[in-house]
Amino acid sequence: MKYFLIITLLCCSLGCVKRTITIKSQPSGAIVWLNDREIGRTPVVTDFTYYGEYDVRAELQGYHPIMTTRWLSPPTWDVPPLDLVTEVVAPDAHADLHWSFTLEPLEVNPTSLIERAETLRSQ
Repeated sequence: MKYFLIITLLCCSLGCVKRTITIKSQPSGAIVWLNDREIGRTPVVTDFTYYGEYDVRAELQGYHPIMTTRWLSPPTWDVPPLDLVTEVVAPDAHADLHWSFTLEPLEVNPTSLIERAETLRSQ
């Protein structure tokens, strides 16, 4: 019991794994929300604590918004119980995951827009 407590205290004092997601978009400058929390404009780097499912939304004026779900899978060294070994052997380990999105431009045809406006006006 005494050794277990010493090992636990030693592991907790060494450091922790840093986990980040880097999100890029083409074109850059899109506002990104992760699980309905705005995290910034692309390219953006944000910390995360848990692996699993994330809701992602990216918007940029003049482009169709992207609303999707992405899954974060841990690297092999960050899966329990291997993560305990990582904490001891490499306390400054960094899991940096990357997502990239391509935004499609909105196609506005001025002629069809005017025709729709005239149709509405005549109604």
